[in-house]
Amino acid sequence: MKIRTPLTVLVVDDEQRSLETLRRTLEEDFTVFTAISAEDGEAIMAREFVHIVLSDQRMPGTQGVEFLRRVRSQWPDTVRLILSGYTDAEDIIAGINEAGIWQYLLKPWHPEQLLLTLKSAAELWRLQQENQRLSLDLRDSPEQLVQRVANRRGKLRARYGFERLVRAANSPLNGVCELAQKIAAHELSVLVTGESGTGKELLARAIHFASPRAERPFVVENCGALPDTLLEAELFGHKRGAFTGAHEDRIGLFQQADGGTLFLDEIGATSPAFQVKLLRALQEGEVRPVGSPRTVPVDVRIIAATNRDLEADVASGRFRRDLYYRIAGIGLHMPSLRERSQDIPLIVAAMFKESALAGRRFSAEAMKALLAHRWPGNVRELQNEVMRALALGEGEVLDAGLLSPNLGRSNGAGARGMAEDMEGATLKDRLDRVEAGLIADAVRRHRGNKTRVAEELGLTRVGLRMKLSRLGIGDAEGES
Repeated sequence: MKIRTPLTVLVVDDEQRSLETLRRTLEEDFTVFTAISAEDGEAIMAREFVHIVLSDQRMPGTQGVEFLRRVRSQWPDTVRLILSGYTDAEDIIAGINEAGIWQYLLKPWHPEQLLLTLKSAAELWRLQQENQRLSLDLRDSPEQLVQRVANRRGKLRARYGFERLVRAANSPLNGVCELAQKIAAHELSVLVTGESGTGKELLARAIHFASPRAERPFVVENCGALPDTLLEAELFGHKRGAFTGAHEDRIGLFQQADGGTLFLDEIGATSPAFQVKLLRALQEGEVRPVGSPRTVPVDVRIIAATNRDLEADVASGRFRRDLYYRIAGIGLHMPSLRERSQDIPLIVAAMFKESALAGRRFSAEAMKALLAHRWPGNVRELQNEVMRALALGEGEVLDAGLLSPNLGRSNGAGARGMAEDMEGATLKDRLDRVEAGLIADAVRRHRGNKTRVAEELGLTRVGLRMKLSRLGIGDAEGES
């Protein structure tokens, strides 16, 4: 969980309100520049080092695809993303190859999904730089090259091994890691479940680098970030002329991961129509690039992840039962951070140790606030708090005033008051009181959005509705 210097993102949009909303969403994780036109964007790129560009498609004058085409020409290393509506899909597809657009995001966008996509883009940029350095290494002698590659692989194993999943001796994560290590060497498909930010991709990487496939690629695709047509082309590849904008053959991620591991994140977001195509590829061990009459054999291990209740989706018919059993050879559930609060001091210590400002620590009051918080954003949210405190703090000891306001309010008074109020109550009444408090807190935090409340608490919507009714919280049938 190394804390790295934030990369720079240039956001280009002609609507000032949209620009400010995007800035607020991204500024905690990136250094953000904004521009209200393609021309302003190019001026910023001429004087600033920009790693990622996120551009709106529909703008007066130069549209997004044309702007990104010019960016590709002048700054080819910059990762390019475009933001647009469904009605622009054909225009976007036409420009994807010419502008080298890495990701196409749809409006209306969800803040968490947007942030996840931008973080993936940041990782892509870093990998590109690593590949360029590796290319330079090819000029060395064969012996030097073998040694350099071995060193890099060793570093990757150390970077993504199970020890990177920091945990205490009594952590519930220990059982997950022990099971993952046992099945790593076997050719089983793996389904990793858990809330957003719990480290599902980190676990998947650890499994890959502990497996016989460790010398082969580990390839990642976020299935929730693309519409079906683009996701199919991304995974299976496409032939030149297969659709508007397909100006050259493109190898899909299945082929890129051949011999290695393909991590399909947010697989629960795929449509039933696409699930049929994915199931066939997994069953047959081959893919058919879009526009090609021939299939291509592939050998990949699938590790899928989701924050949804796939069993409930199977029961409702939203997710195919046969695909579920194909990807869930073994199931691993990543516990939320609030379920393993004993790990928080160790995780924080590891983050401080690997930061550029090692040697700092939280005060007892700040650590108490961290331990009392519910962490709906899990480890990702904790990392943001550590980065915030490092950025704002000046001394060796970082106090609670540097934490976000919602953490500063956490204390033990509520728990003591509840204990006093429940003196003489039965065990069932006490448990119901605690359960009601947790659910009510989640309902308030998510402003009555029952889908998000259910996801945070690990319940189905039906299960949540039954608990709301039994505990007498709000309107059990309607949406708040």
